[in-house]
Amino acid sequence: MISGMELNPEGRTATKRRAIHAAATEVFLQHGYLGASMDEVAAKAGVSKQTVYKQFENKERLFAEIVLATNDELAVNLATAYAETLDGATDAREALRALAFRLLESLTADHVLQLRRLVIAEADRFPEVCGAWFTTGFEKSLETLGRALTTLTDRGLLRELDDPTLVAYQFAGLVMYKPMNRAMFAGTRERPKPTELDTIATRAVDVFLASYAA
Repeated sequence: MISGMELNPEGRTATKRRAIHAAATEVFLQHGYLGASMDEVAAKAGVSKQTVYKQFENKERLFAEIVLATNDELAVNLATAYAETLDGATDAREALRALAFRLLESLTADHVLQLRRLVIAEADRFPEVCGAWFTTGFEKSLETLGRALTTLTDRGLLRELDDPTLVAYQFAGLVMYKPMNRAMFAGTRERPKPTELDTIATRAVDVFLASYAA
């Protein structure tokens, strides 16, 4: 009797590809591009090195797919945070504070910081890939935040925003500048405590609303 898996080689291929993708993500984030070994990727994925090359052609292609795929996941998570905190909000301070705390929790996660370091380190080697990480992920997510902030204007909670995307950059900068830079330079072990995140979120919203409250 032939099993369903044997009748579905495309299913086996997709499973192997997902395993390689997960293994490569771990290896690149841990060792960087130059330190990453295709042998280690294959070993972690439980496949041959030939299979890795068959699926992804070369190390450069594998790196590009890892960076852009993790970026897509992060962008979706941020869009969800915007919707869950700002949609239908009736109190700007409460909503923005909740969003600020969500940003601090998600963007100071170890794997996000490792990805950010990886992209920065390889920007000169792979300008198109790393540039796309910025434009399709970070920049796109702030454009989404800008549109979400205009809904607060529509409900009379913020003043008119001439450049919503710039306002979104300003909000993100107030929230993320200190903890992000500290973690980037001092390492992931230096993540701030929840009480500090709470203080950063509160103060950032205070400054933001001093300029943009209705």
